[in-house]
Parts: sequence; C-alpha cells; structure tokens
Amino acid sequence: MAASVGHPCVRFLSGVAPLRSRLRDCEYTTMSCFLRSLPKLPLRAFSTGTRKIHTAPVRTLLLLRPLPILVATGGGYAGYRQYEKYRERKLEELGLEIPPKLAGHWEVALYKSVPTRLLSRAWGRLNQVELPHWLRRPVYSLYIWTFGVNMKEAAVEDLHHYRNLSEFFRRKLKPQARPVCGLHSVISPSDGKILSFGQVKNCEVEQVKGVTYSLESFLGPRTCTEDTPFPPASCDSFRNQLVTREGNELYHCVIYLAPGDYHCFHSPTDWTVSHRRHFPGSLMSVNPGMARWIKELFCHNERVVLTGDWKHGFFSLTAVGATNVGSIRIYFDRDLHTNSPRYSKGSYNDFSFVTHANKEGVPMRKGEHLGEFNLGSTIVLIFEAPKDFNFKLKTGQKIRFGEALGSL
Repeated sequence: MAASVGHPCVRFLSGVAPLRSRLRDCEYTTMSCFLRSLPKLPLRAFSTGTRKIHTAPVRTLLLLRPLPILVATGGGYAGYRQYEKYRERKLEELGLEIPPKLAGHWEVALYKSVPTRLLSRAWGRLNQVELPHWLRRPVYSLYIWTFGVNMKEAAVEDLHHYRNLSEFFRRKLKPQARPVCGLHSVISPSDGKILSFGQVKNCEVEQVKGVTYSLESFLGPRTCTEDTPFPPASCDSFRNQLVTREGNELYHCVIYLAPGDYHCFHSPTDWTVSHRRHFPGSLMSVNPGMARWIKELFCHNERVVLTGDWKHGFFSLTAVGATNVGSIRIYFDRDLHTNSPRYSKGSYNDFSFVTHANKEGVPMRKGEHLGEFNLGSTIVLIFEAPKDFNFKLKTGQKIRFGEALGSL
C-alpha cells in the first residue's frame, strides 16, 4: 500500500534532494573561486623535514619555457632573412636594382657585444692542437669537401703532412700554380672574390655596391712627423692629403677571401712599405652578405694598414680581420700582434719602418710573399695613379693571386 504523503518518512526524504543540490552548488562555487585565485598565489616554500620544496601554480610553470621561445624567435628571424635573400635574388634576375637594407645602430651594437675576439682566440688555440695521424685525413677531407679546396695546387698534397688545422689553413702553393702577370702594373695580392673597385669619390670608399665607408675612418688620421711618410695636411679634404701628384686620382679595390681560398697574400706591385698602423677592433664576419648589411663594417673590424709609395705616388694595402681570423701576420713585421688582449678596441698603434739607418722603408717586389691570414678575410687596396689607370675586373668575379687587377 502506498505511503501517505503526510507520513514523516516521506517528508524527510523529500527534503534530502534539495539539500544535496545546494551542497553540490556550494562545492562548485568554492572550487571555482579556488581555481581562479591560483595564478595570484605567491611562490611559497614549505618544509618536509629534510629539504625545502618550492611550489608555484601549474599554469605559471607551464608558461615559463624560455628555450622554445628562443628557438621559435630565432627560427622565425632566420626564415625571414632567407625569404628576403630569395626575394632579392629574384629581383636581381629581373634586372631590378635593390637598395641595400642597412643594419640599425642597435643591431650593430648587439653584434659587437658578442665576444668575437675571445672566441677567435679560442678558435686559434684549437687550430694549433696537433691531430692524431689517423684523424687528419677525415677532418681535412670534410673541410675540402665543404669549401671546395683544390689540393692539387698545394705544395704538399698529402693530408697527413699537416699536423693541425692552422698548418692546413696556411698551406703553401706549388711555384707554378700562380704565375705572376708581368704585363700589368698591379696584380691581385690573393685569391678571392672582387667585391668592389673603382675611383674614390668624396672621401667615401665603396664596401660593396651601394654601401660605403669613410676613407679617413678606415685609414686613420694622417700625421706629419719625420718618421712617417704622410704628406702635410694642408689640403682641404682627406683625399687630397693622399694624392701627392697633380693629375692623379685615388683608386680602391676590395677582395674577399673565402674559407676555402689560399690564405696567404702577396705584394700587388713594386712598392716600398714605410708605415704600419694596427687597429684593434671587433671581429665581425666580412662575408658579402654582412658587407651589404653593416655600413662601415671594415672600419669596425680589426685591421692592419700598410702604407708607402710606388712609382705613381701613395699606395696602401690593408688586411682586414674577421670572425675566427684574429691572426694577421706580416712576415717582415715581428712586432705586430693582432687580436691581443693588451690592445683595446677604439685605438690604434703605429710603427714606422723608416729609421735613421733605413731612410726608405721595406722594399717589396711584385708577387713577393707579404703575409697571411689564419682562415680568410679581406684585402683592401687604396692607391694613387694617373687618370688613365684602368681596372681589368668585373664586380663579383673570382680572381687568383698573380692575375691582373689593372694597368696604365
């Protein structure tokens, strides 16, 4: 028989259901408030008796992922740069001139903050470590394959002969591998790629097409002491201080040495070296891409400027350092020490080869060994010549030591 609605048991059971519903609502509200307050909770520590355990909201911990963020940002930027290069190549194929996009001051400052001098010194030490005899062939073969080195031109083709990477980088060539052109007055001092050449105008030298640097910042101020060969600073412009003969012009040529090129450089003409100026500086990359991106790149980097005279007046050769190329050696200059911690960036030190015993300086014959890089970098020639001097070059062409640069 069905129970009566008014029975006490029925009334009790009918009141339980609403009570359960209200409890569930209360629990849900409490839990929601607790979850919303989790991000606002401070980092706390509690003791377990043996060590402290730090707790933090799970949501906050999941958001702190610096490595994926850096990888994503760097990958995105690298992808953007590759896209820009691809677009520039397509525009060049169509014959359209692309204005260079130069790095901002903050980008240059950020790059210069990288300890490239310290890294280059470490790389130099690593290159001098003697490799085991069994490891030399695979290591050098990988380098040859990567950079396209022609070992048939090397004076010693046997890879086991080179005890370390430094010896391999500075390998000598067979005497007949680079015949010196005798018909032209100026030859290429090294293997490499022609980045720019031509006449110097308005004291600005072309780094690559469309990107220039200051001639005075690159060579440094002219001084007029009895021990230096520079002419008096009586002209209106820095360029006119270098042009010593009436009717002459000032010319320049920039040669980039890739890692696979022959790393020694030679005298480009018959001349006399009177003075050396060493600029300690940064060691940023000098590949053509960087040269198009960073204005006055050569003025930022460490370099050795050799100045003197040839038969037509002023002549200079500058060896520019780069990343992992802090070591620049001039064979007749034993006092030169590049990428040394004793020198600070932003300064320069001079040395004169003109003495009371030697009134002329150091004579150099065309094609004679002059110096070497530890890996590869850039050679800049700046010289005075008559107006009928002509370059036998094209921008971007590959050139080898001994081949003609230009003549009268």
